[in-house]
Amino acid sequence: MNEYLAVAPEVADALASGRPVVALESTLISHGFPYPVNVEVASEAERIVRDAGAVPATIAILGGRLRVGLTAQEIEHLGKDGPDEVAKASRRDLAPLVARGADGATTVAGTMAIAAMVGIEVFATGGIGGVHRGAEQSFDISADLIEFERTPVAVVCSGAKAVLDLPHTLEVLETHGVTVIGHQTDEFPAFYTRTTGLPVDMRCDSADEIAAVLQVRKRLGLEGGVVVANPIPAEHEIERSTLDGWIYAALEDAAEAGVHGRDVTPFLLARLHELSGGATDEANTQLVYSNARLAAQIASALSTA
Repeated sequence: MNEYLAVAPEVADALASGRPVVALESTLISHGFPYPVNVEVASEAERIVRDAGAVPATIAILGGRLRVGLTAQEIEHLGKDGPDEVAKASRRDLAPLVARGADGATTVAGTMAIAAMVGIEVFATGGIGGVHRGAEQSFDISADLIEFERTPVAVVCSGAKAVLDLPHTLEVLETHGVTVIGHQTDEFPAFYTRTTGLPVDMRCDSADEIAAVLQVRKRLGLEGGVVVANPIPAEHEIERSTLDGWIYAALEDAAEAGVHGRDVTPFLLARLHELSGGATDEANTQLVYSNARLAAQIASALSTA
């Protein structure tokens, strides 16, 4: 792996000494926010992880190498080049991008795969992918859900993106044996909103409780990852009926524009930004920060267990 994988010295030292490390994805940098907000959000997420006692490891592909831990200049590069120059990298894209010597911003699935290669057990993101609306005909289901079945990483998120089919997303996770833990909640959150009426598999009210579950999974030899659903902070939540109106309008726009496949989610999120006057981006920012903080707390609890 050495010729394809580069781990930043700080991250390598932390892993070797058993100190807590939190993986962070890079799709939100190149595809999630406009420049320079994307760089500011990524940098602040790293700062929050450090302040909570863990080492941040932002993951990406740069020049055909899997990178675990980026410099400020490299984060700036991903943010400036954006989606026109940086490919979105799920598991299936890793080998082609490496072979071509290209740059890639890792999705949830791509970040999980690379984090597991180096032994990082906790990863913070915004929201996971899921089952798209109308998947009964399109079979459009995010690779993120499949990744949980095989990759031993706990992913702290604010549920799945609100534009998805959340009941079917939870059904797919159940089919693949993935435990969904609610952090201080009995319900699966929907990214911008805290509640959906959909139950999680279990509730844990602290990072220590979540870490205990992860430790038992490891000792039992269970494969795969865990979803840690952390609702957006209440003060930044978007009212459900308002959000639903924006989503339905965005879905109609996507259908009229003929958008499909992997382009659907970025199109919908961009339309939500426009329809909300930027409110969804502010909510997205705050949930990323909240998830980074909780992930660092869980990683710290795991390191002392």
